[in-house]
Amino acid sequence: MGLQNALYMKGLSFESDAAVDFNDEMMEAIAFYAYEASSDLAAEKGTYSTYKGSKWDRGLLPQDTLDLLEQERGVPVEVPRGGKMDWTSLRAKIATQGMRNSNVLAIAPTATISNITATSPCIEPTYKNLFVKSNLSGEFIVLNPFLVKDLKARGLWNQEMIDNLKYFDGELKDIDTIPADLKVKYLTAFDIDHRWIIEAASRRQKWIDQSQSVNLWIKTPDLKTLSHMYRAAWHTGLKTTYYLRSLGASNIEKATVGVKKEMRGAVNEGASGGQNSGDAGGSHQPAAKHFDTTAPFVTGDVTAPPMSMTPSASGLAPQASPKREYTAAEKTACSIEAMRNGGECEACQ
Repeated sequence: MGLQNALYMKGLSFESDAAVDFNDEMMEAIAFYAYEASSDLAAEKGTYSTYKGSKWDRGLLPQDTLDLLEQERGVPVEVPRGGKMDWTSLRAKIATQGMRNSNVLAIAPTATISNITATSPCIEPTYKNLFVKSNLSGEFIVLNPFLVKDLKARGLWNQEMIDNLKYFDGELKDIDTIPADLKVKYLTAFDIDHRWIIEAASRRQKWIDQSQSVNLWIKTPDLKTLSHMYRAAWHTGLKTTYYLRSLGASNIEKATVGVKKEMRGAVNEGASGGQNSGDAGGSHQPAAKHFDTTAPFVTGDVTAPPMSMTPSASGLAPQASPKREYTAAEKTACSIEAMRNGGECEACQ
C-alpha cells in the first residue's frame, strides 16, 4: 500500500519518468529481500515439495522470464532490463539453499484497509483529491492530506479554496489559484494518461513472480483508446490487469457551496462504482448494458433519490422520477448472457 503517498513525499507526479523509475527501484528492493527470506527459510526448514525442476531450481528468477516471454512471442517485450542490486549473490544462495515458497510476491487490491490505515490504496494513483467513499458502514469524506499541507504551506488554504475543491469535485485543473506544479503533482486517476500507469506496472511486474492488481482508468469508454490501452499492457509483459474504471454519469448538487451552484459530475464513490468499489462494499458486477437515469445522487451530505418538481396545492412538491421502460429490442440485446444461464436480464427487471 501507499505508492501514491510515497510519490507525494518524494515530490513526484505519478505521470513522470522519475515516478516510473521509482516503481522499478522500489519493487526490485522488495523482491530481493522477499526472495532472500524465502531462501533462508528453505535452509532452515527445507524447500517446498515441488521445488525440483521449478524455475527457481533452474536458476530462473522473475526478471529472467521476460526474455523467455519475448522468445515465445517472437516480438519484443518493451521493458528495460537490469536493476541496481547484487542479484549474483542471491542467485548463488538460491542455487545452494533452494526456496521455501513456490510463490512469493503478488500485489493485491487494498481499498478499505488502506482507508483504515490512512494511506493510499495499493499501487493506484489518487482517485480524487476530494470524494465521498461509500461502504456498508456509511459514507466518509476523503480529502487528500498532502494537497492540504502543500496549500497551507503556500497560504492558499481558505474557504474559497475549500468551495472550489467541492465545486470541481476535487480536480485542480480548473482552479486558477492553484500553481501549475501542484496541478501536475496532484493529477488524479482519470487525468493520468494510461501509458504512465502501464509503464509503471511493467517495471514492477518484471520483479514479481506472480502478478498485481492493476486498475486502468478512462473517463469515457472509447474503443480506440481501450484497444491501445490493452495492447500496451500486453506489449509491456503485464500478466494481468484488474478493473477498468470509468466515470459515472450521475450528478451532484453542491448544496454546501456558496458560489457557482449548478449540477456537475458526481464524486460519490463506492456502491456507485468508484475506486475499488467492490472492496469497499460496492458492486463488483459487470457494467449494466443500460444506464439507469434514476440512480441516486448526493445532495449535500445526504444520499437522496432523484426528484422531479411538479406543482401541488402547497407549491412545488417532489415526485419520484418514473421508472424507465425498455423496448423489446433493448431487452433482447442485453439479456443474451442471462438467458444462456437460465435467468433474466438484471437491467430490465
